[in-house]
Amino acid sequence: MKNKRLRIEQLEAKLKGYKSASIVPVPPSGWLKAIRISLGMTLQQLADKLSIAKQSVQEMELREQEGSITLKNLRETADALDMHLVYGFVPKDGSIEDLIDRKAREVAARIVARTSNTMKLEDQENTPKRLKKAVEERAAALKNDLPKMLWD
Repeated sequence: MKNKRLRIEQLEAKLKGYKSASIVPVPPSGWLKAIRISLGMTLQQLADKLSIAKQSVQEMELREQEGSITLKNLRETADALDMHLVYGFVPKDGSIEDLIDRKAREVAARIVARTSNTMKLEDQENTPKRLKKAVEERAAALKNDLPKMLWD
């Protein structure tokens, strides 16, 4: 269990740098075209640096706009532009811990709801306060154990 926590903490530290990058909007034309034009570089000049045809650069810029460009193409183009390709993931919840917490609460709520329904059928219904406590306890256990079913 300590290994899982350590991995999460290490990953969290690495992802912190990407958080601010996630709020930067992608230019409508895509990064390749925006950077090329901002640098005053022609399609032919970039094509020459990449040792490809001018039309291939246009196609790459279009594929980037469509979201179908490969990382390999982006990496090669970044090198040709004397830049680094930065690639990463940013949790929508803000952090890995927040993501795990949300998923654990969702799963815990489903588990407690199933149990509560069974008890209701047996005329042993719990109070909302007791149900809330049960969800919190189950979520804490799930966060501690990090079972694979958390991601189903």
